[in-house]
Amino acid sequence: MRARIAASVVLAAALLLSTTGCTFFSAQATLKHYDPSDGVGATVGDIKVRNALLLSKNGERASFLVNLINDSQNTETVLIQYDGANSNGDAGKIDTRVTLDAGEVKTFGSKDTRQLVFNGIDTKAGALFPVWVQYGNTTGKQLLVPVLDGSQAEYKGLLPSPKPKPAVTPSPTPTTSPSATTTP
Repeated sequence: MRARIAASVVLAAALLLSTTGCTFFSAQATLKHYDPSDGVGATVGDIKVRNALLLSKNGERASFLVNLINDSQNTETVLIQYDGANSNGDAGKIDTRVTLDAGEVKTFGSKDTRQLVFNGIDTKAGALFPVWVQYGNTTGKQLLVPVLDGSQAEYKGLLPSPKPKPAVTPSPTPTTSPSATTTP
């Protein structure tokens, strides 16, 4: 009888350890960081970059959708840098600077906010595009930002706006008017 009780206790202990023991030895998935959206995120010092992604129809121009959060007590100027082409078509590093007040959150690329348009990126939808984020003397980070084609319903109307065409203003045409002459 004692052997039967001992065997039952050993069997119960083995069963208990086999069903719960894995949590002692493997990492819990809920503790792993992940980006719960289409975009990517990073933390650079006190600046949080959230849901960063690019929308491009042609792989040359893209709208940069991003949320920037300043968790510091100071106003910070954030540098966003990428390899592309400037308005003259010259290739190289393109810098955009965004000023964030203490505690401020800025969103770019939504229907109600300003667009940050990247030109000359030469990256098709489905690829990852490197974007550098840094501020002050803080060490920056490179994000590999996903490039999407904007075909999903939630991105409708968020592709880069067409390049503004220079307004042509007609120059005034000189007119001749009769001059008054006076006779002495």
